[in-house]
This record gives sequence, C-alpha cells and structure tokens, in this order.
Amino acid sequence: MTTAEYPARTLRIGTRSSPLALAQVDMVIAALREHVPDLVPEVVPVTTEADLWQGDLAQLGGKGLYTKQIDAMLQAGAVDMAVHCVKDVPGDVPLPKGLVFAAYMERPDVRDVLLFPEGSEYRTLADLPPGAVILSSAVRRKAQILRARPDLKVVRVRGAIGSLLEKLDGVKKIDVHADGMILAVAGLARLGIERSGYVLGMDEMLPAVGAGVLGLECRQEDHATAALLEKINHPRTQREVTAERVLLHNLRGHCNSPIAAYCTTEADGQMSLRGMVFDREGSKFANAMMWDEHQGDPAVLGARVAAELLRQGAREIIAGIPH
Repeated sequence: MTTAEYPARTLRIGTRSSPLALAQVDMVIAALREHVPDLVPEVVPVTTEADLWQGDLAQLGGKGLYTKQIDAMLQAGAVDMAVHCVKDVPGDVPLPKGLVFAAYMERPDVRDVLLFPEGSEYRTLADLPPGAVILSSAVRRKAQILRARPDLKVVRVRGAIGSLLEKLDGVKKIDVHADGMILAVAGLARLGIERSGYVLGMDEMLPAVGAGVLGLECRQEDHATAALLEKINHPRTQREVTAERVLLHNLRGHCNSPIAAYCTTEADGQMSLRGMVFDREGSKFANAMMWDEHQGDPAVLGARVAAELLRQGAREIIAGIPH
C-alpha cells in the first residue's frame, strides 16, 4: 500500500499516555509502515480519568473508563484512530455510535507472572508462606490466586508498570510489605523489562477476555483509515477475540466482574474456548470449556460457553459483585 492508496495526510492516533500505551502505539506504527513506508503519524496521548484515579475503578462507574475519552475524540474527528487494549473495552455495552474495530494485532503471550521483590528468597507460588501479601489491582487475579492459595492476602494497588515495580521493591513506600505482585508477561515484554518470576500456567491463572490484544478502532465512515488498518489485521486473533467477547457480552460482565476467558486455535483450525466466572475471593466459581467441532462461527462458540456458565450460576455470582 502506498500513499497513492492511502490519502497523503497525517494519521492522528489516540492513545492513553502511559509508557506501556505509548510503546504499543510504536508497535502499531511500525506495522503500518511496512505497508505505507512514508506514513506520517501524530500520536495524541490522553491521560484518562481512570489513569488519574488511584482508588477502586468501580467507584468511578467502571465501564470503559480507559477508553471513553479517546472514543469521544474519535467520534468528534479529533483523531483518526485509537489503539485500545481489548481487555479494557466493555463487553456489556455496544461500541460508541459510528466506531468500529477495523483490525486486531496478533496476540502475544497472554500469561501472567508472579514477581517477587529484589533479593527475595521466593521463586514460586508454593514458596510463599501463609499470610504473604500479593499486590494486584485485578479482581480476576485476586479471585484465582485465592482459589489456589486462600491463605494469602491480596492488596489492591494501581499504577504504571514502572511505578508498580518500585512499590514491589520498596523504592516507593506503600502501607504493606509486599511478598509478590502479579503482572502480565506481555506488558513487561513490550516495555523491554527483563525480570525473572514465576510464570503462572493457564490452569493457575486464566487471562482476561481479550488479554494482550491491541484493537485498532476508527470511524465506520472513514473507509481509507479502515482499509489501512485492515492491512495489519490478524485473522486468527480476530476470530479468537470474537469468541471471547461474545462470551463476555452474553454474561453481561462489567469491568469489575471476575470473568476470564481464553480462546485458542489448533493447527487444523479448530478453536477451543475456556471461560470462568468467580466471586472476589475465589470461593464460588463456574468453569466451562468447549471445542468448536465444526469450525464454524466463533460467536456461536462464545454463546455456547456463556450459556453453560450461566447454567452453572454465573449470573448470580456476577450480580453479587458491586459495580
């Protein structure tokens, strides 16, 4: 693709202003330049309400707080596209009017990693003594860690990854002494942070819906930008995200719901989808996994797994959590 096919204009990209978000935008620009080498991007960073808030996101209203301001700018024509982490996009409400996801970037490693403070003697989850303090802001992570180790204490902490690591290592003071912290493998890799830790397997920590995936959003009527973004769409990731997001939508999950789901594709094209719903303490949960035997519509697979989770009481679990 050349600028003869894409209008010779600056591509204005809306994004959160965190170091991780900006690193992800750099990845998107690099991928786009493989198709339009002389592309002229303009990064428009936004510090969202959620980025400024240090408390529980549910107290702010929860839904879409990382994406709402950027989406409003996109609707108003202040930017041409937005780069969103799909896990931050609400599943129980439709996309803002006139906006579409034109592409999904290829998904990286979606696992979480348990990190320990510098100099710690601990190396695995099993090493932690009863009562050890784990830092995490995600109810999904809290629920699954407590399901495996109900004797641990999970303390909510938020912030950019660099700041979180400083809190873990005691460089930045917090109210507790932390014995560990759970972060995403992909986030550390995208920032170029190399740090050993205990990588949690899928049986220990199922990821969030859309974990690791960058969704590229634009105005539906902006056909030139949509066509450009489609050049870097990853079809397999798109199918897998579709299955996961249909599951989330059918469960009417909000951002504070401990819902996890992960869709994978085998070499022969067959997809499987596993979904879980838990209460905050990991004491109640619903768990389902199904194969797409006929290699059909990923939305059908998402709906089937959601129906099984609802049969197991997922609606009551979700309804019992404030949002």
